[in-house]
Amino acid sequence: MTLDDKIKTVFSEESVYKNPDKYGVFAGYIIPSFVKDWLIKRYTDENDELDEYGLKQFINNNLATNKKHIKGTLITDNKEVTLLARINVEPDVKTGKLKFSVPDAGLKMNECEIPEYVAREHPELKGGEVWGIITLDYLIPSGNEKGVILLERFKSFKPYIVDFEYFSSKREQFTLFEWVDFIIRSMEYNPDGFDSFTQKLLFISRLLVFVEPNLNMMELAPKGTGKSYVFSNLSKYGWVVSGGTVSRAKLLYDIARESPGLIQQYQFLALDEIETIKFADENELRGALKNYLESGSFTVAKFKGDSNCGLMVLGNLPLDEDKKPLNKQYFASLHKFFKDPALLDRFHGFIEGWYLPRMREELKINGYGLNVEYFSEILSDMRKKSQFEYIVRQLLDIPPDADTRDTKAIVKIATAYLKLLFPNVKSVDDVDKDEFEEFCLEPAMNMRGIIKHQISLIDQEFTDQLPDIKMK
Repeated sequence: MTLDDKIKTVFSEESVYKNPDKYGVFAGYIIPSFVKDWLIKRYTDENDELDEYGLKQFINNNLATNKKHIKGTLITDNKEVTLLARINVEPDVKTGKLKFSVPDAGLKMNECEIPEYVAREHPELKGGEVWGIITLDYLIPSGNEKGVILLERFKSFKPYIVDFEYFSSKREQFTLFEWVDFIIRSMEYNPDGFDSFTQKLLFISRLLVFVEPNLNMMELAPKGTGKSYVFSNLSKYGWVVSGGTVSRAKLLYDIARESPGLIQQYQFLALDEIETIKFADENELRGALKNYLESGSFTVAKFKGDSNCGLMVLGNLPLDEDKKPLNKQYFASLHKFFKDPALLDRFHGFIEGWYLPRMREELKINGYGLNVEYFSEILSDMRKKSQFEYIVRQLLDIPPDADTRDTKAIVKIATAYLKLLFPNVKSVDDVDKDEFEEFCLEPAMNMRGIIKHQISLIDQEFTDQLPDIKMK
């Protein structure tokens, strides 16, 4: 059985057939991957034939960015309006109502409400950003009540139930090599375009922060290796900051507005093109960030917050003609904000992105993979599965004099790999110890080792020696 046949059979409801020709229908539209997958699935028949005309008609008639004069249509024509849209939901404590906005259609938070019956039927509308098909109606002013736009109906892009036990049980039907190819396909890449299994494993390491809470990583790589795409398109639970200015208010907590920062709103935060980002009040922010990276908690004035958000720092790195870093001190190209050894030591691991391929046509997916929305929900659900760390600690012999930060980093990275590669294990007895050592522990040791070595090049007070963590 081919991998395509296996994916289609094992994940019949959750998989989508994807190829570059099909996705060409979205040229000119700014639509996230999980919405594209939903539309492709909806307009593809049992023979994998895409109704391109029907799909384009639906987009043109319903995409929020294509709709003009929505307010006028609602008010003057007294007609409902249906949109394919991204909405932002925010509970209003003062009124006890759920407010929402549709930024792409120019509908503001103070103009729009979600009725109680809609909110009860769709728990995903409790707050935050949500994509779906929405039907809007206008409630005309009455007495002292102002007019308001109501969300009358909502259809999410979830034609399935996210059940981790169901997903993990399917792992047994794949070999390890098939499973890694399956993950790469679900990341919207073609595994046949990679040079080796080692390169594939390095590529999926970008997902580690998706599945393990409070995991902090760095990746430096040349341009064109797909860093931004992975973190921008595969999950609505992450956020990418690319350029601009990062402040304590934006990152952690805004005192003036009494509103949470990005770290409290998302499961992972990627700082992309790190060499171009500016940092406000650097010393103050660096101190607060050190505390957060160490403990998952922070204090801003009288506000104490915590989060399980992981931090991913992404940067470009110049290479020589042999495609190796020009400077042996990798962190030399980072913004000076990050050239603090104590701050760098709080990052758990480093991804050597120069070993990954530049994006080529042959790396575009051409076959079956998981619906990106489903895949992102599964990755998000993995963060809650604490049994994996328990298994990892049972497998490892950790010396009593091992540095705590090193131990924590190695355990967290190995745990994330275990979740990705062997989600079906329920106890130590289920683990193939040779595979765990080769594909989970050794990469974790290597990634932490790079951080240690690079810090030692900056400050000789820091050693590059790792604890002698072994398998029991």
